[in-house]
Amino acid sequence: MAGGVARRDRFELPDSVRRFFEGDWDSAALRVEEYQDGSTLVVKAEMPGIDPEKDVDISVSDGVLHIQAERQETSEHKDKGGYRTEFRYGSFSRDIPLPSGSKDSDVSASYRDGVLEVRVPVAERSETTSKIQVTRG
Repeated sequence: MAGGVARRDRFELPDSVRRFFEGDWDSAALRVEEYQDGSTLVVKAEMPGIDPEKDVDISVSDGVLHIQAERQETSEHKDKGGYRTEFRYGSFSRDIPLPSGSKDSDVSASYRDGVLEVRVPVAERSETTSKIQVTRG
């Protein structure tokens, strides 16, 4: 070590670690937010850069809401030195158990500003309480 300066060899991160820090998520999970709005379950999912009419599939089966989306992004860079394109593909899905009393036939979905919102009506639960008599045996 001449002059007290340590020399470091260049260290390359594995692709999976590099993608983690760069934010390139290839995972199959969607980040969602769920909350109750009166008698409606609202599920919001982040889906920037997709065409909701072509790239999203939503279904309900056996009390589970299934959301699936595919993203294709292309960016082109042209300059005097050459031409380069970058493609980003991703397939994302999420299964969300629905509360009992969900009305599958009235599910609605909308997409705005990169966020998918799915609304599922849920039947009102009756709050009746039955007192149970305990008998001696």
